[in-house]
Amino acid sequence: MTAKSPSDDDGDGGSGSGSGPDPDPGPDPESLSRVSSGPAYSAFSKSMKRWIVAMATLASFVSPMSANIYFPVLNPLAAQLGVSVGLINLTLTTYMVFQALSPPVLGDFGDMAGRRPAFIICFVIYILANLGLALQSNYAALLVLRMLQSAGSSGTLALCFAVVADVSVSAERGKYMAIMGAGINIGPALSPVIGGVLSQYMGWRSVFWFCLIYSGAWLVPFVLFIPETCRNVVGNGSIPPQNWMNMTLIDYIRARRHPPTEKSTAPERKLRWPNPLSALKAVLEKDMSLLFFYNTLIYLAFILIIVTLSTQFAEIYHYNELQIGLCYLPFGLGCCGAVALQGRILDWNYRRTARKIGFTIDYRRGDDLSKFPIEKARIQPVVPMLAVGVAATIAYGWVLQAETNLAGPLVLVFIIGLCVSGSFSVLNTLIVDLYPDAPATAMAANNLVRCVFGAGCTAGIEYMLKAFGRGWTYTFWALLLVVFSPILWILTTRGPGWREERRAKKLQAKANKEARRSVSSG
Repeated sequence: MTAKSPSDDDGDGGSGSGSGPDPDPGPDPESLSRVSSGPAYSAFSKSMKRWIVAMATLASFVSPMSANIYFPVLNPLAAQLGVSVGLINLTLTTYMVFQALSPPVLGDFGDMAGRRPAFIICFVIYILANLGLALQSNYAALLVLRMLQSAGSSGTLALCFAVVADVSVSAERGKYMAIMGAGINIGPALSPVIGGVLSQYMGWRSVFWFCLIYSGAWLVPFVLFIPETCRNVVGNGSIPPQNWMNMTLIDYIRARRHPPTEKSTAPERKLRWPNPLSALKAVLEKDMSLLFFYNTLIYLAFILIIVTLSTQFAEIYHYNELQIGLCYLPFGLGCCGAVALQGRILDWNYRRTARKIGFTIDYRRGDDLSKFPIEKARIQPVVPMLAVGVAATIAYGWVLQAETNLAGPLVLVFIIGLCVSGSFSVLNTLIVDLYPDAPATAMAANNLVRCVFGAGCTAGIEYMLKAFGRGWTYTFWALLLVVFSPILWILTTRGPGWREERRAKKLQAKANKEARRSVSSG
């Protein structure tokens, strides 16, 4: 069956109103009264949605954890395997290559076959890769297994964003995206600390055992209890899954013991081989391409700071691996602050925008975004956050250049985590809003763009630091955000028109398909 997206709904008869006095601070949108007519956007209860989003948050931690927990063990691995640090760094490059290639395949598979089978495939691959990495003792095995580890872990990110889009309407999506984004943003900050502690006291193999245990502990409750959410498979959650791979283990055992007496009326789905070109199609859309590009610039602004923090702090302050790992904590705290504020700000600005244009919010069935400037509602909070983040990034570079007291760069790293990575998360929410029928594919396309750019930039950042110095290197990346900031204005003004063009083309393609089907059947 075809999933019904928020844009398919007529936004009439809502439980919130776009007029009247400012309701903020007000009650949780989920506690507001519901309209009685029309199907709900999500049939899952409030507690079940929270449980689903909590599991998605824990899953979103896997990919950034796997990439960053590895940094403290680079030197021990080189010594243990008898290879140069340059060859060990090659495993970082190949990891990022597969980080770009895997999500388009798994994202399209998740939109087609369902989130559950896609998640299970990702985690099984990831667990087996970590088992091999913990046991291997030669460089060739390390290189291949790191690719396999990347293929399993990176596919989870697109699926996590898609799960949130499955269960939340646009008006409340901000808070759920903020919660889920916690794993993505905190992962780069917390995992080097974990890797440093494990490597120093238990050896480099313990890093991979930790990843295996974490993923196994996540997979067990997921297989047992987490329901299928993909709207192409179960609609709003009220349609029972017909395929065993979309059922929880408990539901599957129950169905085997007590088979249904009535045949399901749900149409059968035809599975196909995942098409990674679906992500490229999203990249070629006018609004999406601009959004992917600017979101990638924001990502580079903070990830290049995280990647180089260990080498710069070791050079300036002469810290050991554990001390450097602890220096990542302010960034993680900033990300936590972004999580706490982002959801409230996004949902508040959504209600404020609706009120200004007289738009009635439907918390039950979801809003018709063809009549709502979602680009404006999401981008407005980004502008002041980025202004502060750009200033902090420039200051960070020159504070390092001056080799000041450690407190200076740590405070600035906190602000960067709060504002720059927070802006990145907000635009991720907009990506899901603009591509509601295939959110996993859209996030896979976003991941493809940022990883392609990220692989090249992380490979060259050390050369930039040596050539231009710390101050001008970080100033360059901050000023890129300023130079290309008109993209945000273009998306706000031209984006709704481009979005409507895409919707009209999709409706026309659907009508042509139905016409061909009726002619062939006639």
